[in-house]
Amino acid sequence: MFLQIWNLIPELHIFVNLEFMNLIKRHIYGEALETARQFRAVCIVGPRQSGKTTLSQLVFGKKTYFNFEDPDVEAEALQTKSFLQNLKEGAVLDEVQRVPTLFRYLQSRLDASSKRGQFILTGSNNFLLQEQIAQSLAGRVGYLELLPLSYAELKEAKMDGPVAHHIFTGGYPEIWQQKLSVSKWMAAYIQTYIQRDVRLIRNINNLPAFTRFVRLCAGYAGQLVNKDALAKSTGVDAKTIQAWLGLLESSYIIYLLQPYHENLNKRIVKSPKLYFCDTGLLCYLLGFSSQRALVNSTKYGALFENWVITEIRKNRFNRGIAGGMYYFRDSAGNEVDLILEKDDRTLAVEVKAGKQFKSEMLGGIRYWLKYNKTGSGILITGADQGAEINTDTSLSVLSWQEVIDL
Repeated sequence: MFLQIWNLIPELHIFVNLEFMNLIKRHIYGEALETARQFRAVCIVGPRQSGKTTLSQLVFGKKTYFNFEDPDVEAEALQTKSFLQNLKEGAVLDEVQRVPTLFRYLQSRLDASSKRGQFILTGSNNFLLQEQIAQSLAGRVGYLELLPLSYAELKEAKMDGPVAHHIFTGGYPEIWQQKLSVSKWMAAYIQTYIQRDVRLIRNINNLPAFTRFVRLCAGYAGQLVNKDALAKSTGVDAKTIQAWLGLLESSYIIYLLQPYHENLNKRIVKSPKLYFCDTGLLCYLLGFSSQRALVNSTKYGALFENWVITEIRKNRFNRGIAGGMYYFRDSAGNEVDLILEKDDRTLAVEVKAGKQFKSEMLGGIRYWLKYNKTGSGILITGADQGAEINTDTSLSVLSWQEVIDL
């Protein structure tokens, strides 16, 4: 009876993890269906272990599934022409960047039929996938970026808790579903990433130096990228640091928030700010072993900021919104943590970990609004409840929990 209901109501699929039956709904589900209706193929990218395989199997469960990290499957796919000819209804091709020769044959296959949603491609390296798709499949593929679980998804699944718990644990689904040790899981994740993924992407001879570089990046979370300082501390040149930053970004370890530079008279700082895609991984790299140590640390403010901005980024990706996120800082020291663009309007977002609202927390936003009369501003604090500002309707003070609405 369950299987009959399952087949009749495909919307149920996204609620159920096939192995653990945990009810965690991925909010990108609707966007995945819509993208499949628009394009002949769908490409789902994101960090390793973020849930790409589960999403593709649940949303597109009637298609045959292939994981190219399995050596036997990879060997079979190397016979690319006959391999694709046997897939009359398309397929889910997981970690497809491992078989680059497949893309040329995929182009012919997609051009032969205008049917939408034929193939679902997934990968944990955005650079390799985009390079291969740009060469062979441009215009035929729609993109989705799936990040680890958002606070909104966890709260809906009744896996709520204090903000420090969410910062420390991060959002990787396996940790939440199986109640695993965060530190042990992250240690294995980093080892796998460096020993396998990094070598697949780029031939790095000095892995100890690269490992040191990754940990140094954790210390820069929420700060401007200083390539020269990173180069000096790592023992490599600035050009290598630039390449390594690109590697971390393309494999969804970090992301670089670019500066906003329109319609302001002051000289704008041009360096990007560095954030981690998952605060659980960031906490591990910084050496935190407990939530208590995290809250009592001088790093807590930067970690809270990283968590809030990453949550907003997840929410936007889940709604199919790419780009439109910046920070602002000028040479005089005026700064806003996050600038969001939408419909020719801007929303200035300031993030403060403190629980007690103080009017001086709005200084950066008030400065921004002097130059952006049609914009508005939001302060997100570490408090469990927002605060009222009666003097200015363009400003709001929200609790950390209300990040789900941004």
